[in-house]
Amino acid sequence: MIRTFFLGFIRLHIVYHASKEPIFGLDMLRELARHGYELSPGTLYPILHNLEKEGYLVSKSQIVNGKTRKYYQATASGKKALSQAIVKADELMNEIKS
Repeated sequence: MIRTFFLGFIRLHIVYHASKEPIFGLDMLRELARHGYELSPGTLYPILHNLEKEGYLVSKSQIVNGKTRKYYQATASGKKALSQAIVKADELMNEIKS
């Protein structure tokens, strides 16, 4: 059950950062690790692909140092879902804290 909760937090974290600037996998692995989420690429990349398939992210490939890197940005739907999730998360946190 904890894993399921954390996967939801991770998805929100990804969309949040992708709403601020383009992100890429390795950088997100580092960012998530800073917050205590130890993910493997085999866990992160399917999440990124699913968020893109669901319409929350859009990707663009770019050559960096001779290698193709996929950058992700939040779509309008992703930003809207994130805003709605923030409201619900705030509501939940306020209830839990009381």
